[in-house]
Amino acid sequence: MAVISSPTYDPTTTATNLANAFVAPTKAILDKQTVQASAVGNGLSALRSALSSFQGALQGLASSSASVTATKATFSNSAIATATAKSSASAGSYSFYVEQVAAAGQTSYNVTTGVSAGGSMSIALQTGDPINVDLSTADSDHDGKLTAKELAAAINTSTDNKSRLVASTITVNNVQQLVLTSALTGKDNAVAAITTSGRGAPDQLTTDLGAATTLTAATNAVVWAGGKNGTKIEQASNTFNVIDGVAFTVNQPQGANDAAVTLTVGPDNASTAGNVQKFVDAYNTLLAAINKLTAAGDHTVVDSGDANGTPTATAEDAAFHNDAGVTNLRDRLASILRAATGGQSLISYGVIASKDGSLTLDSGRLNKAIAANPSGLDSLFGRAGIGVDSGVLGAMNKLTTSWTTAAGGFLTQRTTQNDKLQNDLTDRQATLKDQFTNAYKRYLTQFTALQQLQASMTSTSNMFTAMFSSDSSS
Repeated sequence: MAVISSPTYDPTTTATNLANAFVAPTKAILDKQTVQASAVGNGLSALRSALSSFQGALQGLASSSASVTATKATFSNSAIATATAKSSASAGSYSFYVEQVAAAGQTSYNVTTGVSAGGSMSIALQTGDPINVDLSTADSDHDGKLTAKELAAAINTSTDNKSRLVASTITVNNVQQLVLTSALTGKDNAVAAITTSGRGAPDQLTTDLGAATTLTAATNAVVWAGGKNGTKIEQASNTFNVIDGVAFTVNQPQGANDAAVTLTVGPDNASTAGNVQKFVDAYNTLLAAINKLTAAGDHTVVDSGDANGTPTATAEDAAFHNDAGVTNLRDRLASILRAATGGQSLISYGVIASKDGSLTLDSGRLNKAIAANPSGLDSLFGRAGIGVDSGVLGAMNKLTTSWTTAAGGFLTQRTTQNDKLQNDLTDRQATLKDQFTNAYKRYLTQFTALQQLQASMTSTSNMFTAMFSSDSSS
């Protein structure tokens, strides 16, 4: 009698393969959707970062207090004084004679070794509230005595000080001295007197602090507008703001026979070109980011090398390929670039768009256009910022704000939608995993039973074969 033969099944492997085949179509769809949703999420973050950086560049170029057109202020002798000018400063020439620069006062006090601890100290400045110092905790080494270093530490950490006075120590002829330096220049910020209280009398510290040595006299800056015989201007600071939109700082006094120095305020074409270049660079950076997010993938089919595999594309499309919203954003930015004001556009000032949409700057054309129409560039560019949006910068700022604002902006809306989609896909993946598990258990039960049946049938077949074989002893 012939032996019965049948396929041998491994229940675990067979159940796994069949369960995978059962969920494969749905899994392929969910995996692709999950990858796409993740790419969109990353793309939204990248787009938000790019737009925010672009907005920052726009507002830095021209806001309520700045404009693209730059103005410079220069002194005929920069060793005597230096100056800066806002774009709002009017062109002009001014004469100044620097008689004296402001200095911070500095005084020293011999502190007798081993003066007793305790009490308090009050440092009066020429103007302003006094600096009160608690000496009851100044004895840091707890030896019952105060040193110049402990006094300096107590002054520097006093809540009344507010960085108005810097205390330090020096040692001269083996005598330790307390040195007080005003943080600000000018007579009004100098130390006027020091008093102590709660220490009993007579007190050596009170005596020491009453004998001051002037190391550097506190002085005000003195400048004569219009030359030596002009108008005297005296103040505590070395920085003057006497011309609208211009600040200048005096560095050293002039000699008695020196001529006045000249301050010239006028256009700064180099800085203006630099500002326009900053806009060009910021725009190109944003455009490159958008182009990367909307790029088409490489769809050249490549064989997987697996006989049972599926040929795949070399690279997938970017997250926002053919995305109408992002494409519209790019197109509207380009449209704003072409806007004209007074018959002129940015191309009139040397900002030229290439075929790929990126910008370049022709500095020669820019300088010629500024010379012909000095105010035209600012009229075109305008300003960027809440309440001041105007011109090209303002229009771009409004457009990008509609995307980046947290309150209902396009990026916020799309991020919320994509987050919901990702959560839904996560739930569906979990459901699919349960389906795989259930199918696996069902197939495992079936093929385990089949394996057992095969074993039983094989055993029975072998028994009959043995019973009816020709050489049976029966």
